[in-house]
Amino acid sequence: MIVLGNHSINSDRLIGRIRELGRIGRDDTSRLVRLAASDSEKQGRDRFVSWLKDADLDVVVDRIGNIFGIWAPEGAKGKEPLLLGSHIDTVIDAGIYDGCYGVLSGLEVIETLKSEGFIPARPIAVAAFTNEEGVRYAPDMMGSLVYAGGLGTDEALATIGTDGTVLGDELKRIGYAGSEEPGFLKPHAYIELHIEQGPVLERENTPVGAVENLQGISWQKVTIEGDANHAGTTPISMRRDAGYAAARVIAFLRDRAKASNTPTVATVGRMSFEPNAINVIPSRAAFTIDLRDPDEDRLKAEELALATFLDAIAQEENVRVSVERLARFEPVKFDAGIVELIEKAAKDRGLASKRMTSGAGHDAQMIARIAPAAMIFVPSIGGISHNPKEFTNDVDLVAGANILLDAVREIASRTD
Repeated sequence: MIVLGNHSINSDRLIGRIRELGRIGRDDTSRLVRLAASDSEKQGRDRFVSWLKDADLDVVVDRIGNIFGIWAPEGAKGKEPLLLGSHIDTVIDAGIYDGCYGVLSGLEVIETLKSEGFIPARPIAVAAFTNEEGVRYAPDMMGSLVYAGGLGTDEALATIGTDGTVLGDELKRIGYAGSEEPGFLKPHAYIELHIEQGPVLERENTPVGAVENLQGISWQKVTIEGDANHAGTTPISMRRDAGYAAARVIAFLRDRAKASNTPTVATVGRMSFEPNAINVIPSRAAFTIDLRDPDEDRLKAEELALATFLDAIAQEENVRVSVERLARFEPVKFDAGIVELIEKAAKDRGLASKRMTSGAGHDAQMIARIAPAAMIFVPSIGGISHNPKEFTNDVDLVAGANILLDAVREIASRTD
């Protein structure tokens, strides 16, 4: 067992659970695919719930399928809980740490505190939020967004997935359509432990990130319509080529971000052509755009620049352009007091830390709407995530969980 400091989580139990959960949801080719409300995610949910029950926690599921394990000993009941957690759904062909590490570390912290005989001044709860990844149902971070009141429960449950299924029906089918209204448990504070999903901590040889803010996210779907025509007989000057127009947009986004001295990033992650034939000029191109920046004014400026360029493309290429807003989240500043507490916990354990911006979206940004929140990062080897090569060394996983343990012990001891 890896032990850091005077008190430590049970490292064997934590690492063992991460690996066990990582074996659940493997397809025929051994890819980890545990999409929200799928049969494979049900298996993961069932295992997580069994661990909550083994820890003698009260298990509650709300209408959007968020799972909560609640520890509320006598004297703490009736007070707002300290909430921990993340998610256990995955992308397609995932790694085993993203989201799952935070959920299982939250459970491990509660079990460790219980075994120490610690009596919290307020309840402590761990949550696994529904559909954080947003692969099967959009938007991402849905469970925490609904929980924070940013999206209506009924509207979210009516969401149609990429496979034509309805989220509410699927939650019922797998047995995770709970009865509690999302938001039934208002947090006193929220802390999420996560792998960095980026290269900074490893590159700088720093074991802990104290996340002080999170980038704003703008998701849009762009559709460009031109005319299908013969690839060999239609002169270039006479084409209304939706594919070429789409390519110009992609190049514009990349060139603009690369030339900027800001942390703005832009990604086209999904694209389709019609009629999708080798010898036919595309009549239709549909693609997604993901814009991110930690500054709201800069993010708005990038959205405006994109809109202006799309107008120009429509004129120059004689095509029709339409835009659908898929998701829009403003940048988030996390609670300064919790960030400082994370830094202190790292220092007390002899670990260096770095204040960071999260480039990825997390449930913490949604819960920050209703409670003080912050995040802890640990290094990702090679900065890789959303990939089976995703990896974090056990010593870093344990260090992060122990910092979470110390921060939770401090906050849960306070009577204010």
